Amino acid sequence: MQKILLIEDDKEINGLLCRILENNNYSVQSVFTGIEGLDLLRTEQFDMVLLDIMLPYKSGDEILRELRSFSNVPAIMITAKDLTQTKVDLLRLGADDYITKPFDIDEVLARVEAILRRYNSPHGIAAADSLSFQDIVMDCDSKRVTVSDKGIALTITEYSILELLMRNPSKIFSKRNLFESISGEEYLSDDNTMNVHISNLRQKLREVGKHESYIETVYGMGYRLQKS
Repeated sequence: MQKILLIEDDKEINGLLCRILENNNYSVQSVFTGIEGLDLLRTEQFDMVLLDIMLPYKSGDEILRELRSFSNVPAIMITAKDLTQTKVDLLRLGADDYITKPFDIDEVLARVEAILRRYNSPHGIAAADSLSFQDIVMDCDSKRVTVSDKGIALTITEYSILELLMRNPSKIFSKRNLFESISGEEYLSDDNTMNVHISNLRQKLREVGKHESYIETVYGMGYRLQKS
């Protein structure tokens, strides 16, 4: 049974999400402050964390920033702010997805299932033991990525994008192609989400790699690995 940590200070919402998830065969542990959540994340293993933005003592974005310093556990943010910039900021901090209050129960479950499915079996493709491109090496069993022999921390979305590109080094993927390939869902809107994930991935690769760019933008078409 997959284990989810819920960090939400609103008792009613906390209880509702616990019931929804438990009724759908997830094991849920819930806390009401980010400080409690961080303590658990440092000492226990979880398959996912649902994290509210507006928390007492320490905000959700502060918790996410600290979490990403020691863990790549998939994180879905819960926010009352339905603003594009807020969502972009969360993705840049390392969130894998977000849900907006008031939320639809089916949407919550769909997003949780999609992220966990992606984490456990990216794009549903039988994984080779390892993939390599230039100085990038990906261990598909451990989901560990090294660049110039240095490990880098990727979110599951960033990892899934990189794996897809490395499996298809000559193929150009549009934003729609990328989204539908890694999530298995229909791409319904032309927002900035995939651009942010690509930008984050590029920066992480560039910070430790030998090359200035690993992912090429083919204007008007999409993305592919940078040709030598």
